[in-house]
Amino acid sequence: MPLDEMAHEPLGAVPIIPVPFTSAEDIDEDVLRLFIEHAVSAGLRAVCLPAYGSEFYKLSETERERVISIAVEQARKRLLVIAQSNHASARVAVEIAKRNAAAGADMISFAVPRIFPIPEADMLEYVSTLVRSVNLPFLLQDFNPGGPTVQPKFVAELSSRCPNLRYLKLEEPMMASKIRAIRRVTEGHIEVLEGWGGLYVLELTPIGISGLMPGLALADLLHRVFLLRRAGRSADAFAVFEKILPQIVFSLQNMELYLYCEKRLLVARGLGKNEIRRSAAYTPDADCVSYVEELNDRILEAVSQLASYPVPAAAS
Repeated sequence: MPLDEMAHEPLGAVPIIPVPFTSAEDIDEDVLRLFIEHAVSAGLRAVCLPAYGSEFYKLSETERERVISIAVEQARKRLLVIAQSNHASARVAVEIAKRNAAAGADMISFAVPRIFPIPEADMLEYVSTLVRSVNLPFLLQDFNPGGPTVQPKFVAELSSRCPNLRYLKLEEPMMASKIRAIRRVTEGHIEVLEGWGGLYVLELTPIGISGLMPGLALADLLHRVFLLRRAGRSADAFAVFEKILPQIVFSLQNMELYLYCEKRLLVARGLGKNEIRRSAAYTPDADCVSYVEELNDRILEAVSQLASYPVPAAAS
């Protein structure tokens, strides 16, 4: 569905698509296509890659462009492809965004560069330069473990400068009041997506988030949680979420552990061939492997029960 037709509809779960690898650590393009197809068949409205959950930091620039091209080709406009265009240099980020737009991406996403502290005015200039460089909708991601993320006043200024900035992905805890403020100062023009694996989806759906950005392995389950909660069926939303919460909490202890859990769950669900990640990668010990398999069994049980929690057509 084109973005202009979705302007007033929530996105729901927008999974970060992991990049699958062969035993030689080459990109497995066939499996990547299967991942996109799974997102389509699950009824999801958008996907995003190559982000941290795609191991983008282990890919060459050519490989990053290739995975976006594959996603666009496989999606065939059945869902939106959001192309991550990260770089600490605004000039280079603009070049990446333009190439991604030329490849057929429907939206450009990028993370606020937080390698070193930068004054707010300079950050505003960086973001504005990038967002105004391409005539596509943009999604701005901000994650700052060492301090605050973008504030409502900053977002309001961005919205006035850059009308094509449409979405904001935030990942910190306890941000209900912040989301309300952002929606108020931008008059709803900028929608907020919740990150951090979907951990806060039950809390923030009633606040008015447009969706969440989890991994692919849990995206269909979390999409259902979002729709159920939004439809006022909170007991059902909690029933599904309680099955998957231990998986989310455990995997988010470490980024490389998350990648292992994500790929191992995709294998358990019959979607991936292996859990290979490019080196350097976290190698779990036997206890970790055993616990992840136990968690995955709970996810498979939740998947088998998903039909018990249908969502009214008007809410889907």
